[in-house]
Amino acid sequence: MTERMKNAYQLIGWQGLISLCVLLVTAVAVSAPQLLAPGDPLAIHPAEAFQAPSLAHPFGTDESGRDVLTRVVHGSSASIGIGAAATAIGIGIGAVLGFAAAIGPRLLDAALGRLFEVLFALPTLVVALLLIAVMGGGTAAAVLAIGLATIPGYARMLRASVRGVALSGYVEYARLEGVGPATVLVRHIAPNALWPLASAATLGVAQAVVWVSALGFLGLGTEPPSPEWGAMLNAGRVYLATAWWMTLGPGLALVATAAALTVLGRRFAQGRRES
Repeated sequence: MTERMKNAYQLIGWQGLISLCVLLVTAVAVSAPQLLAPGDPLAIHPAEAFQAPSLAHPFGTDESGRDVLTRVVHGSSASIGIGAAATAIGIGIGAVLGFAAAIGPRLLDAALGRLFEVLFALPTLVVALLLIAVMGGGTAAAVLAIGLATIPGYARMLRASVRGVALSGYVEYARLEGVGPATVLVRHIAPNALWPLASAATLGVAQAVVWVSALGFLGLGTEPPSPEWGAMLNAGRVYLATAWWMTLGPGLALVATAAALTVLGRRFAQGRRES
C-alpha cells in the first residue's frame, strides 16, 4: 500500500470505504440500471403478486406482481436524480445570494440576512410543502420546491465563509500589494470560500434524497406507477402486516444511500479542517 493510499484510508476509514462501495453500486443503478436489474420495473404479473423474497425475486413482488428489486434499482435515478438536481439549485442560487450578502452594501446584507433568518427558522420540508402547495405536485415541482427551500442554509454558510476569508491574512496582504478588488475576489476569496460547499453538497444530496422520498411518500413527488423510493414506501405501507418486503427494499436503499453520503460528507469536512 502506497503512502497516498494510506493517507486516503486514514481520512475516510473503514466506514468511508463501505460508503464508497455503496455509492459505487448506487451510481451503477442510476446510470445503467439494466446491468443490475434487466427486467421492466413497470411490467405487471397479477399471478405473481405478493410473493415473498426468493431466489427469483430477492425483494419479493408487490401487489401487481412487479419485482421489487427491479423497481428499487430503476427508482434510484428518480430519487437520487431529483435530490441532486434540487441540491444544485439550492447551492447555485445560495452561492449568488451569499456572495451578494457578504460583499454587497450593508442594506442588502441586512435585508437578505432577515430573509434568511425567517426562512431558516422553518423546517426545510415545511417550506418545500408550502411551495408545492402553490406550484402543485409532480417531479418538476419537487425539484424546485426542495431546491428553493435549501437556499437559505447554503446562502448563510457561504456568507460566513466569504466574510471569514476576506479577513484572512493573505487577503489583507494582497490588498496591501495593490491588487484590485475584483482580482482579490476571483483569485483569493472565491476559491477558498467556495471549498466548504463541496462537503456541504454531499450532505445536501443526502438530505435532499430523504426529502424527495418524503414528498413521494405523501403523494406529492413522482407519480405512480413510476418507481420512486418514497412512492414505493407509500404503496407498501398498506400491506405492511402481510407483505413487509414491499417496504424493506426501498427503505434499505434510502437508508443506505443517505447514510453513505452523510458519512463521506463528514469525512471530507473533517479532512478539510485538519489540512
